[in-house]
Amino acid sequence: MDRAPFDQLPLADVPDHPRVPHGFDATTEKTIHVPFGPGMHVAVRTLGKGPPLLLLHGLMTSNYSWRYVYKPLAEHFTVYAPDLPSNGASEVVLDEVYTPARLGRWLGDVMDGLGIAGCAVVGNSMGGYLAMQAALDGVDMSRLVQLHGPAVPLPRLYALKGALGLPGSAALFDALVRRDVERWVHTNVHYYDETLKSREEHAQYAAPLRTAAGRRGLYKYLRETMSVSGLATFEARLRRRRDGGEAFPVPLQLIYARRDPMVPPVVGKRLSALVPGADMVWLERASHFAHVDNPGAFLDAALPFLTADREGLAPVEAAAPAA
Repeated sequence: MDRAPFDQLPLADVPDHPRVPHGFDATTEKTIHVPFGPGMHVAVRTLGKGPPLLLLHGLMTSNYSWRYVYKPLAEHFTVYAPDLPSNGASEVVLDEVYTPARLGRWLGDVMDGLGIAGCAVVGNSMGGYLAMQAALDGVDMSRLVQLHGPAVPLPRLYALKGALGLPGSAALFDALVRRDVERWVHTNVHYYDETLKSREEHAQYAAPLRTAAGRRGLYKYLRETMSVSGLATFEARLRRRRDGGEAFPVPLQLIYARRDPMVPPVVGKRLSALVPGADMVWLERASHFAHVDNPGAFLDAALPFLTADREGLAPVEAAAPAA
C-alpha cells in the first residue's frame, strides 16, 4: 500500500475493476418473500455447505460488501447474505417504518423464510446494530459477530438529526445524492486502503440510489434507523441488563478497528463496557469495512468464535487483501 491510510483516491483514478479478485460471482442469488410493508422480495446471495451463517451488510452498501469473505466462510458454512430493504437487489419499500425494532423483526422473518432460524449471524455497521436489536427482541440466533456497528448516540448523529429535521431536508438530500450518485458513494465509503475501490463497487452501491424511491429509502435509514433516540434507548436497554446482572441473549463478539472514520473506536469501548461478557477484538490496519480491507484479520478473529462449539475447524487461508 503506497498511499497513506484513508487517503481517498480521486474519483477519476478509480479503476473499472477491483485490483484484488473476489468471490462475489461465485455466489448464487435467490429471492424470498417476507412481510415488510405490503410484503417484499428480498435478494439473498448464497454459497457453501455446512451449518447456515447469515451475513448482514450495513448502511448504503449491499451483500456485495462481503465479496472477500464469501469463499473462506463458505469452507465452513452455507453462507446467506440478504440485501436490506431498499438496498442492493432487494425491493424498495417506503410504506413501512425503518425503526431498529421493525428491521430486527424483518431479519427474523428473513431467517424464517430461508429456513435458518437459530443460525449464527455476522452484521457489519448498521447491520450489526440491527442484529443486536433482533437478538434482544428474541430473534433466534446461536452466535453474533458485530463488526464496527454503531450502538450509542454520538454528537455527529445529533447534528444529523438536526439537519434532517429542517424543512425541505428530504428534497435537499435527494438533490445532493442524485447530482452524482457514484461520487456520493465514493465519498461516503472509506477504506484503510482506498486502492481497493473500483467502479464495479460504486455501481453496485449506487444502483438503488439512481431512483427517487431508492434515495428516499436511504433518507429513511438515516432518519429512522440511525435516530439518536433509538440509539439512546438501545444503550439504556443494554445498561439495564448489565446492571441487573443479565447477560446478552447470545454469545457476542465485538470487532472494531482502532482507526475508523465512520464509527469511531469510542463506540467499541462503550459497547464493550455495556456488554462485559462479549468477546472484544481490536483490529489494526483496518477500516469500518475490515472484511474488505483486512479480511484475513477479520477471519482470524471471527471464525474461531463462530465455530467455538464445533470440532475439526479447517485452517483459514488469509489470502485476501490485507492493508
